[in-house]
Amino acid sequence: MNHQYNEKVVDHFMNPRNVGEIEDADGIGDVGSPSCGDVMKLFIKVENDIIIDVKYKTFGCAAAIASGSMATELIKGKTINEALKITNDRVTEQLGGLPKAKRHCSVLAEQALQNALNDYYKRKGIPSPIKLMSEQDLVED
Repeated sequence: MNHQYNEKVVDHFMNPRNVGEIEDADGIGDVGSPSCGDVMKLFIKVENDIIIDVKYKTFGCAAAIASGSMATELIKGKTINEALKITNDRVTEQLGGLPKAKRHCSVLAEQALQNALNDYYKRKGIPSPIKLMSEQDLVED
């Protein structure tokens, strides 16, 4: 494992939480980054405005896998409104930081969440309050 990752990132990479799919998901967020090749798919199950289950699948580097894992930990058990406030900065902070060149991986997790929530609103016929990020937002500075 590359020395650029701290113990928490390594732990979430080696022991990712909430991996898999939810067959009858209420929202699915699928996102990929052409700049790095990482792809993430996030599934949410919602009851009474609470995200009772969340799973994800990632094809990507250690930082992408760790970011998806941490994001699911932050999302599970939250209300939709609380989940709307989860950002890539929060994912990165909870991981104890990511190298600058890997920050796009936490953005990938945020975008997958936003897409899943947007899909949830669409399925419910509710106008979405989410301004979706563009693929350009995933490109490194």
